[in-house]
Amino acid sequence: MKCIMPRIIESGIILLAMLGSGAGLSQDYPGKPVRIVVSGPGNSADFSARLVAQGIAPALGQQVIIDNRGSGVLPGEIVSKAAPDGYTLLVAGGTFFNGPLLQEVPFDPVKDFAPISMISTTPNIVVVHPSLPVKSVRDLIALAKAKPGALNYSSSGNGSSTHLAAELFKSMAGVNIVRIPYKSGSTRISSLIGGEVQVEFAVSSSVMPYVQSGKLRAVAVTSLQPSALSPGLPTVTATGVPGYEAVAFYGAFAPARTPAAIIYRLNQEMVRYLVTAVAKEQLLGRGADAVSSTPEQLAATMKSEIAKITKVIKAAGIVAD
Repeated sequence: MKCIMPRIIESGIILLAMLGSGAGLSQDYPGKPVRIVVSGPGNSADFSARLVAQGIAPALGQQVIIDNRGSGVLPGEIVSKAAPDGYTLLVAGGTFFNGPLLQEVPFDPVKDFAPISMISTTPNIVVVHPSLPVKSVRDLIALAKAKPGALNYSSSGNGSSTHLAAELFKSMAGVNIVRIPYKSGSTRISSLIGGEVQVEFAVSSSVMPYVQSGKLRAVAVTSLQPSALSPGLPTVTATGVPGYEAVAFYGAFAPARTPAAIIYRLNQEMVRYLVTAVAKEQLLGRGADAVSSTPEQLAATMKSEIAKITKVIKAAGIVAD
């Protein structure tokens, strides 16, 4: 997934001019507060939604209200059934389009939504216990091939980013590393620090303090390009598994059939804010890289990710918890 920051402001103006009567619609929008539906408060999706809300509200001239819903499925269901008028939006991450691959949900993440823009990406960090004679991805692959099934990796629940990133690595590198699932994040990290498991494709914010203290060793980052979240850390794709990428991302969506003029207005305002130093610094502080995209790029990224994750799920026999 390439972090693309296109010149949306200029292109958006051109596109709106081409939309004819739809452009008039966008000029009247919004005439009342806009609602962003997102999962429960305090998580990464909620932070991304609040960041976008504070960024676009002044330009829209209306309040942008956050509507937290506890279930991972419920926000998507609410927005998929909302009027396609630009007043009910969704901010969601990987579970929004990966979840339907593992269980039945009351919406289609591709057909029932109109992408607006990407918001942020979060790569995983490949970390190992310091006792492991591994200082690079090539070392890890060599050790795993020399001792198939002897190494373990820890992960959170089925279909989580830590799980999918590791299974994608196993498939592309051709190695056998045994998964040890954990329900508790603190227990998982404690087991890794204690040497009960040797490897994790971890969320950076959960392990970087232990990397800095020497309790864990960081080997690589799972994005295609080096990340500001882990300066100096090489990528997996550059150090052993060409083409490997495992990046969680958050994006903004509207109900399907929302007028194109409204989609491009929202896109323009989101991109305008996401490229600012303020947005970048706030997301970096939460362990994410600020990105933006056209609606078409977000749609293409989703389809690509769904195809990739579908293969991983089938190959690894992953089922819902």
